[in-house]
Amino acid sequence: MEANLIICGSGGQGVLLAGTVLCHAAIKENKNVTWLPSYGAEKRGGLSYCAVVISTEPILSPLISRPPVIIALDNIGFDFYEHTLADKGLIILNTTLIGRETKRKDAEVLKVPITQIARDLGNVRIANMVALGVYLGKSGVIMLESVIAALDSVASSKYKDLILINRQALEKGFEIGVQNKKRG
Repeated sequence: MEANLIICGSGGQGVLLAGTVLCHAAIKENKNVTWLPSYGAEKRGGLSYCAVVISTEPILSPLISRPPVIIALDNIGFDFYEHTLADKGLIILNTTLIGRETKRKDAEVLKVPITQIARDLGNVRIANMVALGVYLGKSGVIMLESVIAALDSVASSKYKDLILINRQALEKGFEIGVQNKKRG
């Protein structure tokens, strides 16, 4: 089993944290992982992404040229990575911040108002965890419980007060992903 994905958006959206939590969860499940982050020099507002590879076999390279899954949190990441999606790949699209349709006619597009869901839960800063939950529910790659445990261990002490709401975000996103797994 191997799962490859790109999580993309703007600096400040928690793109790198979502990838880090996913990798720690995979390690908890004794899987091999690579995490290749990138962000603009300006950090907040500039392009930010991470490539994550999860595998039960040794991983030869952290590079993903044609990701089968893209989680796009905003237009910056979506515009930059949409064309790289593998044929018949999956795009998890944050419709709160991305108003246009995909140009890819072969892609499965899962449209979710990720930021609005985070806002409704009480904090837009948890949109990354809503998105991660959607991916987990749709893909089944990693167990939700492993991700929640990883979140607890990864969160720095200054963000400990956000763990409960991040769990709620993961669970809400997971429900949406599972619902769409049954459809797709």
